[in-house]
Amino acid sequence: MTNPIMPRRRTLLGAGAALGAGALLGLAGCAGRDAAPESTFVLLDGSALRTADLQGKVTLVNFWATTCVTCVKEMPALVATHQKYAARGYETLAVAMSYDPPAWVVNFAQSRQLPFKVALDNTGDIARAWGDVKLTPTTYLVDKQGQIVKRYVGEPDMKALHALIEKLLAA
Repeated sequence: MTNPIMPRRRTLLGAGAALGAGALLGLAGCAGRDAAPESTFVLLDGSALRTADLQGKVTLVNFWATTCVTCVKEMPALVATHQKYAARGYETLAVAMSYDPPAWVVNFAQSRQLPFKVALDNTGDIARAWGDVKLTPTTYLVDKQGQIVKRYVGEPDMKALHALIEKLLAA
């Protein structure tokens, strides 16, 4: 005798697996390309940078916090990546989350001599515009045309990131 619950259970498990795989692909940034949202970034020096100002450059936009262990751990790799590609039209923009005290962000940037632009998202508007970012680090790689090519939640695989940056810089 067949169990009438088993076919339903398999269907639900299959649907759950498909949803889980879809969520993982979304987190890995495998969705189609979307334009980077128009945002105004207020930098630590008080100047403003708009998303449109980044056109023509391959840009890494990293949402982070000084209290995020993974963010602090990945920062030296982001610095090295910036230094490796900056002369070729690559930009790095680190966006501190709204809950991060500005004094901590300034101290972090100065004490580690970050060579790239650091912005404060005091209101959380930038994080909301970029997909309602809540988890840090969340990093976006944007091509020269202003299209989001990849989104990383957590620390990126730096070898794969460098390969993608190389490809985008060559385009």
